[in-house]
Amino acid sequence: MTSNGIDVELSAEQSVLGAVFLDAEVLDDISFLEARDFKNPVHADIYKAMRYLEDKQQPIDFVSVMKVYVRAKKDHEITSTYLLKLSDSCPTTANVVYHANIIRSHALRRRGSDIGKQIQQLAREDFETDEEYFAAVEAKVTEIRPSDSGKMKSFADNRQKYFAHIISKNVEYIETGFPQFDDWAHGVWRGWLFISAGRPSVGKTALALQRIHGVAQTAPVLVFSQEMDDTQLTDRLISNMSGIPYNRIKNKDLTPEQYGIVEEEYKKLEKLPIFIQDSAGITIEEVRATARRYKRKYGDLGMVVVDYLQIMKIPQHGNENRATAIGNVTTTAKSIARELKCCFMMLSQMNRESDKFARKPTLADLKESSSIEQDADVVEFLWHDPEDRVQEGKVIQQLFAKGRDTGINEFRLLFRGWKQQFAELDKRR
Repeated sequence: MTSNGIDVELSAEQSVLGAVFLDAEVLDDISFLEARDFKNPVHADIYKAMRYLEDKQQPIDFVSVMKVYVRAKKDHEITSTYLLKLSDSCPTTANVVYHANIIRSHALRRRGSDIGKQIQQLAREDFETDEEYFAAVEAKVTEIRPSDSGKMKSFADNRQKYFAHIISKNVEYIETGFPQFDDWAHGVWRGWLFISAGRPSVGKTALALQRIHGVAQTAPVLVFSQEMDDTQLTDRLISNMSGIPYNRIKNKDLTPEQYGIVEEEYKKLEKLPIFIQDSAGITIEEVRATARRYKRKYGDLGMVVVDYLQIMKIPQHGNENRATAIGNVTTTAKSIARELKCCFMMLSQMNRESDKFARKPTLADLKESSSIEQDADVVEFLWHDPEDRVQEGKVIQQLFAKGRDTGINEFRLLFRGWKQQFAELDKRR
């Protein structure tokens, strides 16, 4: 009898397992099917055993599966008679994909129902902020989605997608307002994880804000500021845009004329899609949840900026060290950039050892460097060479030590800290 949904599901499970006993190569055709998709826990364990044997490149039949149960001391949970029944239950493998899709479809709805109950339970838990609650809910919802490992495709399979990409007018990069950089790299690219590292007093935040202002001319930008509040960031932006000395704005020492200029510049900022969250100790999950929400509301984001990486709330699980935990964050940041098709910019500290000498930085100077260096598409260092001076202000060396799509390069920047403004200089001869 198959009119009942559960009967259909269990019948499909038996057919899939029987098909594998008939021809183990069908496992390649149903790679999307997970053990957790099976309703019957016994069937789930049998499927796990089959995948285990496949990984070990061993034959898959009722004898070898039974041996796996014996080694795991679970042979009391199943009988060889039932395995024989499964192996005889499927006369052909022709419908294995169809039956596997039935299993997965039922599993998705079953997980949806289970997750709904777990979300109800979350409402009773104590979260420090609403954002943490939202992030927990979204993490639960994500558990419903199958673990799709992707599919291999030939050039023939990809032809239509590729030529649609070629003729598309959608550019994958966004100019920043720095002409030399934009001419070289074509701006910041969607999908990048961009690490901007610098020693103290080189203007990391000021440079990030000037870029944010440039990118926001084209697309929305989300800013997560953990050390400065939104008013402090706005002070710096207004000084950068207006040329009014930053200290006069910060100290509220403005003439009536300057106040009028500030008001005009603020009106310009109001028209730009720049959104700032000024809270300490954010998590990467909170960043992802917020970014997803703003993408749904405003469309494709241009850039997500976190100032800065090392002061995020970074949990360490089990015996993880600090560097490994930071690696989990940068790996997630890279996945966010790819998922949301935006540039993810993280400001980062450098090792204390790098402060002792005025020299060109290397990737090893990144604090907790190994994972950051591995995940990043671009690594930028900002540093001051005391031998390079100009009268107009402080010269900051801009070194691109890693560029997955761009290669490496160096630029000279003039930092006029009194108005929080950077300008590109000609390269030294």
